[in-house]
Amino acid sequence: MSTPRLETSNRLSLALRRAGGTFLWASAIGFFINLLVLTQPIYMMQVFDRVVTSKSLASLVWLTVIAVAALILYGVFEALRSRLLVRASLWLDQVVSPPVFDRALESSLRGHPYRTEALRDVATVRQFLGGNGAFAILDAPWMPLFLALVFMLHPVLGLISVVGGVLIVLLALMNEKLTHRDLHRANVANVRAMRTAEMATRNAEVIDAMGMNAAVANRWALENVRTCSLQGQASDRSGIIHSASKSLRMILQLAILGAGAYLVLNGELSAGVMIAASIVMGRALAPVEMAIGSWKQASGALDAYRRLNGFLDAPRLRDDALAMPRPAASVSVESVTYHPQGQAEPIVRDVSFQIGPGEAVGVIGPSAAGKSTLARMLIGTLNPTRGVVRLDGADIFRWNRADIGNWVGYLPQDVELFEGTVRDNIARMGEVSAEAIVEAAQIAGAHEMILRLPNGYETEIGEAGARLSGGQRQRIGLARALLNKPVLVVLDEPNANLDADGESALNEAIARLKEAGCAIAIVGHRPSVMVHVDKLIVMRSGRMEMFGPKRAVLEQITKAAVGPVAPRIPRPEAR
Repeated sequence: MSTPRLETSNRLSLALRRAGGTFLWASAIGFFINLLVLTQPIYMMQVFDRVVTSKSLASLVWLTVIAVAALILYGVFEALRSRLLVRASLWLDQVVSPPVFDRALESSLRGHPYRTEALRDVATVRQFLGGNGAFAILDAPWMPLFLALVFMLHPVLGLISVVGGVLIVLLALMNEKLTHRDLHRANVANVRAMRTAEMATRNAEVIDAMGMNAAVANRWALENVRTCSLQGQASDRSGIIHSASKSLRMILQLAILGAGAYLVLNGELSAGVMIAASIVMGRALAPVEMAIGSWKQASGALDAYRRLNGFLDAPRLRDDALAMPRPAASVSVESVTYHPQGQAEPIVRDVSFQIGPGEAVGVIGPSAAGKSTLARMLIGTLNPTRGVVRLDGADIFRWNRADIGNWVGYLPQDVELFEGTVRDNIARMGEVSAEAIVEAAQIAGAHEMILRLPNGYETEIGEAGARLSGGQRQRIGLARALLNKPVLVVLDEPNANLDADGESALNEAIARLKEAGCAIAIVGHRPSVMVHVDKLIVMRSGRMEMFGPKRAVLEQITKAAVGPVAPRIPRPEAR
């Protein structure tokens, strides 16, 4: 089955409709499967009613050969149907997962909690469609046909089967009513527990250092206990109903055999027909019993489907944009305000400035002044509530993200590296020439440091760069930001983990970027990172209090004594 790429605006239901052809083929195969199921009852009827009475060995041999061949064909069709359903579920996963992954990234940018859970929901739907629940759905339409067949064998046996079928269907409905609410609440609690566990593993160092293990474990345990309790309640009820349905089906088979024996004694039925009726009735009721047994999985898949549909139906963070050529290093910030939904005050208020080619602008101010939020708007990750940030005259938020990644470099406050090699991380997990990777590392002043690692650029750094020091992660993150000679570089606290040598290499890199005509924005507290900036912005409570040439702004700070005492920022050495 081919895997065309769905537009990210399409819903999961559209993908299911596209996979509908495969499910139709599976239903068609189910027709032959359910016909071949009649092999056993027909064989029983012929053996008891003809072979035993005629004592014909040849007839027995031929009937057995034909029955075995039919059952082998039945096994082939079952395997084919299973293969089709598994392939359809895998195709659905491959088609839906990319847009879900894109939306998960967008959700993370918006600060929404439903992120990696969406991919788990895709897996839940996939497993249901390739499992017993799907088989029960495909076989359920044959239930009336088999019951009608029992009626044809004898009305009394048919009536017993219909009454039994109605009772088992009622048990299935009761199972849904008694377990759906608890299963839904258990799924919600499980998502919360998994989210807490992910948070804990991401912050394991902080948790261990500050003795938070017990508190965090207790929070996770509360959610996990709630999940287990709700699942246990639902499983107890479902188990009782499932056991009742199994007992009922066995009682019905006894009833069929008992009634059949009575009819045989009265000469109204043959022994072969009696046994055949028992087998056919068992087949008729099997899908309902299977559905009851897989109700928990079906309920989870239905909840996952609804969550995914709502997730994919949500408005996009940005529309797909046209590909753009390499922009000029000209940044214009025009009256930008960022006011998150549900927050009383804006984080950034009415900020305007420009950065030209070869110009570096420093952003300073106390904590919670809006500096990092401004940095994220500069790179187009955050969309201003009002105003616009333009790169070469175009709204940077609307740029095609695959293109903008080639022209913008970003070093966040908390550097996150990916599991893999140093080379992979500098290459941004893509296919990049060795020359470009080394060049980026050299500009960042990280080349010599990387060569001292055990395997140089091929050194495995572990999850999130766990095998590296904070300074090494910072310098590799800077090299990643400088790949492909970007036109705009935004550095948020770039020297947070650097020693004196690292800071010297950082300032050297900033000087090189300026010479190359790059527009640079640097967010920082320490004066040593502001050596090469041309202009300074002072932020306080989201507002731009001061903006101008570095010397003039520093003089204003000294005179007005605004905010924390600003340390002296050294001037760049004459070159």
